[in-house]
Amino acid sequence: MSVTTPSVDVRRLQSRTIRTLAGTQVLGGVGLSIGVSVGSLLFLQLTGTPGLSGLGQSLSVIGAAVIAIPVVRVTNAFGRRPGLVLSYALGTVGAALIILAVIADSVALGFLGMFLFGGGTAGNLQSRYTAADLAEPARRGRQLAFVVWATTIGAVAGPVVMPPTDSFAQNTLGLPKYGGPFLASGVGFVLAGLVLWIMLRPDPLLTARALASAPAVTRADRGLAAGWRAVRGSASAVLGLAAVAIGHLVMVGVMVMTPVHIKQSMDGHAGHGMSVEGIVGVILALHVAGMYAFSPVVGWAADRFGRKFVILTGIALLIAACATAGTAADDGSTQLAIGLVLLGLGWSCTMVGGSALLTESVDVARRASAQALSDVTMGVAGASAGALSGVVLDGFGYPILALCAAVATVPVVALALRART
Repeated sequence: MSVTTPSVDVRRLQSRTIRTLAGTQVLGGVGLSIGVSVGSLLFLQLTGTPGLSGLGQSLSVIGAAVIAIPVVRVTNAFGRRPGLVLSYALGTVGAALIILAVIADSVALGFLGMFLFGGGTAGNLQSRYTAADLAEPARRGRQLAFVVWATTIGAVAGPVVMPPTDSFAQNTLGLPKYGGPFLASGVGFVLAGLVLWIMLRPDPLLTARALASAPAVTRADRGLAAGWRAVRGSASAVLGLAAVAIGHLVMVGVMVMTPVHIKQSMDGHAGHGMSVEGIVGVILALHVAGMYAFSPVVGWAADRFGRKFVILTGIALLIAACATAGTAADDGSTQLAIGLVLLGLGWSCTMVGGSALLTESVDVARRASAQALSDVTMGVAGASAGALSGVVLDGFGYPILALCAAVATVPVVALALRART
């Protein structure tokens, strides 16, 4: 691809790319947040045990990690647009399978659906890197963070509208409980994919490569091994990758079991005229707001004070979140909500700071592969946390789960103290 446009055209293209990504993040955010809110409850209903409900939710995280592998190959060969559309298409198929699983009361079909549902997560995550392709270095953190922030609208709305959406689907469409939210998720993914296919032109990654006069990307540069070769030689890149992965591990480990914990501890005394599902929706909406709403501030701080400062701030917030949520009383929904907001803020700092640091620490030819490696690593970490969190909750309780999550942050602190960025 040949690019001869002057810098002002590149800035205009970047502005258009950011607007397009922001719109699709709203659409995709609705789908993802609904799935997160209801996923563990759905599999608690299908399986009858908290342990397997955590496994069902973790399959979505595993799916996002595995789907990132073919997506990065498509991205390296053809650009960001086909890779993102592929992600959302697979997420749509997953949502459809989950609806069928609810209708057929099939755990196996539900597990398969949740695995493919992870495609929506993969598309959502890859969008932040798309925002960084043409960003000026001094503004990379803010522009990456703005796309993350755009998810706020859909992500906060998702858990709040989940109860009425479910009620509408049951009463009007005749779907079983929890089928309606995943129908809304599928619609959100379809719309996001269509907008990207139509609007994301010219492709930002291919344009960035041409502007940098980067050599042609060979097969050796397209896989996760190439990403690891790019990352391992830089302490900054390793820190960025670790911050994203561990931040996600802590967030997933605590968050996915919070609805089950609320249901177990608040059944019978869910006051203020709200059902258990209503309390879950409000608390998770606040959590998701913590994840996304302050991303522009986080991005500004990453550009102003440095990526490592923001990463360490995120780790401190994650530890505070675990302490706050883990010590909440059984009916202490207010303290639990505060803990989940802090959890979201900590995740935002590690995600934005780590993603920006990783992106600028590797060469443009292998950047997409390194970013895919980061998403796969993050997915594996989150899936492990999701699978184990149900077992820990079942055997030891929510406070011990929060303590284990806090201890998991230690490696990032050690890497940050060693890395010279």
